[in-house]
Amino acid sequence: MKKTISTKATKLELLNLKSMPIRTFWITSIAFFICFFAWFGIVPFMPDVVKDLGLTPTQKWNSVILAVSGTVFARLLIGKLCDKYGPRLCYTYLLVFGAIPVILLGFVQTPLQFLICRLFIGFIGASFVITQFHTSIMFAPNIVGTANATSAGWGNLGGGANRLGMPLIAAAVVSFGVADEIAWRYSMVIAGVICFSMGIIYYFFTQDTPEGNFKELKKEGKMPQLKKDEASFASTLKDYRVWILFFVYAACFGIELTVYGTMDDYLQNRFGLDRSTAGNLVLSFALMNIFARTLGGYFGDLFGKLKGLRGRVIFLALILAAEGAMLSIFSVTTSLVVGMIFLIAFSLTVQMAEGATFSVVPFINRKAIGSISGIVGAGGNVGAFLAAMLLKSKSAVAESAAIAANSTLGEEAVKAAQTTAAATAVSSGYFLIGGFIVGAAVLSLAIKFATADEKIALQEIKGELALSGADK
Repeated sequence: MKKTISTKATKLELLNLKSMPIRTFWITSIAFFICFFAWFGIVPFMPDVVKDLGLTPTQKWNSVILAVSGTVFARLLIGKLCDKYGPRLCYTYLLVFGAIPVILLGFVQTPLQFLICRLFIGFIGASFVITQFHTSIMFAPNIVGTANATSAGWGNLGGGANRLGMPLIAAAVVSFGVADEIAWRYSMVIAGVICFSMGIIYYFFTQDTPEGNFKELKKEGKMPQLKKDEASFASTLKDYRVWILFFVYAACFGIELTVYGTMDDYLQNRFGLDRSTAGNLVLSFALMNIFARTLGGYFGDLFGKLKGLRGRVIFLALILAAEGAMLSIFSVTTSLVVGMIFLIAFSLTVQMAEGATFSVVPFINRKAIGSISGIVGAGGNVGAFLAAMLLKSKSAVAESAAIAANSTLGEEAVKAAQTTAAATAVSSGYFLIGGFIVGAAVLSLAIKFATADEKIALQEIKGELALSGADK
């Protein structure tokens, strides 16, 4: 009988659309982009939503928390489902059913309905886990870090592109005679329909692995690890390395979400920028995902070739430490020019750290890549939540004290004092977070791999590269 050989891609040949791994790479990256676009699609319209639905400041803040909270739960669940049913079906169902709350958001009439929709829209943030799982099993060890990082980085662009894309959709809707104040409703419906359509595309144009779909491979007896699924998941939960990576991803992706979510106001309060300039700067940093996260995966693969699996961990620790240092230095700068230099450096290193994290993930437990991706991915959202709560609490205390101390000096004096207090509080929060990130870098060095794992990874790289060479 002819031995079945792997057909994982050993190169990221982006124009080779005849290759199933490359075709899957493109489709999963686009699906991820659309999910993030829809997940944060309402953000540019929040002033209109507040006015239309009469949201209080508390309700507005709660909507942000609910969106993140829903993602944590969904990421933990979806990784386990990917291991059992495969990424193709999981992504299809996530896109199709995730489109429902996106569409319904366009029809809400009360603050409660809005909050419920935001909670369930957050579930599509689990798309990240499926994307990382799918590229992990489509690409060989020598290139998997780069593939993971690139697909994730390009997908993350959806979270920034909506700042431009959603207003353009709204403008197109208005051109058809729709009132400007309710254009946000039509825009969300359109975003939901796009999500639903992408689910159909995912089902018909991808497959779970280079060799076929999970269902067929299981019937043919080519995936015996599925029979040990429960044991693999139990071992995943007990593996200390998974929880270190959970902590690490909280220190990179989680911090990126929080920093960019608060950066608009900080740039205005700290450096006196107007809202439009501050918003454009933050958007430009988000667009660095086009290449920065890919660099993290690339150098993770490079260190892996030079130093084995341990090399991937070493690079992760180095780039995390650099990220923390850049954020802490930025937090104490008072010059706009110097601040921008270190903010750019932070943006580059934080996204590279995200790519480096998922150049390590595929090698922790090959039978539970989905579960591990889900747990680590959830760590990002937990980190974002905790960092946001830290900044919110520090800012609230400082602003309240400033208002009380200057209440007799007039409205302008109170506003100026409040602005200064907010900037100082967030600055100190950023500094503390930078220290937390450096601590995560040190902790990441505790990730170890058995000699047998190192040998398997080396053999896979040599085997896949040899097969690639033979195919030419």
